[in-house]
Amino acid sequence: MDISPESPACKPTPVRKRLQNRRACETFAFQHQGADFTMSTGCYPDGTMGEVFINAAHANSALDALASDAAIALSFALQHGADLSTIELAMKRTAGGDPSSPIGAALDRLLP
Repeated sequence: MDISPESPACKPTPVRKRLQNRRACETFAFQHQGADFTMSTGCYPDGTMGEVFINAAHANSALDALASDAAIALSFALQHGADLSTIELAMKRTAGGDPSSPIGAALDRLLP
C-alpha cells in the first residue's frame, strides 16, 4: 500500500475551529445506569456547540476517566466540523433504544 503524501489515502486534515477564550457555557447534572455525571458545554459566539466536558461523581475513577476522554474526543470532532446529530446516531444503543454509554446519554440530552 502506498502511504506517500501523494497517496489518495493521505487526505488533508480539516482545520480546527478554536473556541474563544471566553465563551458561553452551560452545566447540568444527569444520571446514566445509576451513576451520576456532570456535563458542561461551551459554544461559539453563534451558539454552535464546540466543546463538551463530562465528569463522573467519583473523581479519578475509571468511569470518570472514560467519560472525560470520550467528551474530549467529541469536542475535537466538533471543532473539526463533525455533525453532532450524526455522532449521536453512531453511538451504541441497548435493544430498547436507550444509550449504552454516558457519552450517548449526554448526546441524547444535548439534541432534541
